[in-house]
Amino acid sequence: MKVAVVGASGLVGQKMLQIMSERNFPVEELLPVASERSIGKTITYNGKDYAIISMEDAIAAKPDIALFSAGGSVSLEFAPKFAEVGTVVIDNSSAWRMDPTKKLVVPEVNGHVLRIDDRIIANPNCSTIQMVIALKPLHDEFKIQRIVVSTYQSVTGSGKGAVDQLEGERSGKDIQKVYPHKIDMNALPHIDVFLENGYTKEEMKMVNETKKIMGDDSIKVTSTCVRIPTMGGHSEAINVEFEKEYTLEQIYSILDKAHGVTVVDNPDNNEYPMPLIAHDKDDVFVGRIRRDETQPKTLNMWVVSDNLRKGAATNAIQIAEYMLQHSLVY
Repeated sequence: MKVAVVGASGLVGQKMLQIMSERNFPVEELLPVASERSIGKTITYNGKDYAIISMEDAIAAKPDIALFSAGGSVSLEFAPKFAEVGTVVIDNSSAWRMDPTKKLVVPEVNGHVLRIDDRIIANPNCSTIQMVIALKPLHDEFKIQRIVVSTYQSVTGSGKGAVDQLEGERSGKDIQKVYPHKIDMNALPHIDVFLENGYTKEEMKMVNETKKIMGDDSIKVTSTCVRIPTMGGHSEAINVEFEKEYTLEQIYSILDKAHGVTVVDNPDNNEYPMPLIAHDKDDVFVGRIRRDETQPKTLNMWVVSDNLRKGAATNAIQIAEYMLQHSLVY
């Protein structure tokens, strides 16, 4: 396998390399790609140094797979050029997610939609990924009618500059700001840009991507997304209304068997999902499972996942693994 990692020097790109190594992804030739100012610098993968190359050189090498984590504008420009030479592009930006001609994939949920002629595949938003992992098995059994989700998202979701801002604020250093306000000791109800409807782009990603991944436009979703000064992962308070009645025993049983889900729900011992627990792990952690006592057929749950791993890098690599396992890479 000849594999390009586009955005190899960024937080997600570095995490992709780490996870490829952990999972023994079959890389025979690695092509690390980054911005022009990084060309010629080296990165280390499995104990070997690799020089960062240009986008043009990577395309000319005709990799089997290109993992993209370099922003939407870069993806829009260069992903089609990789696809033209036969490369399978798995893109972590929002560029292709709602394109009706492109698949938006979480392998545990809808990997079956992938086909051999898919050359550009979209990796969903981190917050959406962890939510649908937890909800899809429940949807299959009880049919979801409505989701109300509030997120508590790590600064790592904004990249290295945001981490630097948080650490700089905590140490009293004057550092360039990524956010419009101080993030330490604060909570910003502002992720991505505000849209005409008053929601942020991040909030509408959760609305639209959930329907596409679940393959059900009838699901009603409303979202509030908040950035908080944590590092280990994103957290979500989810209120979900079903068409069918459920028992808590059924919920626990389904989630215990769900691939990629770990239930942590023992309040008597102060055990529940937290970013510190999820950090550097690939599972989606679910807890605080309880009935909404204000209306029937409705459930509350708390969902936490490492946004750089399952929310980004791991999911992208799992898509590549799925493609290989099902002979969809030629």
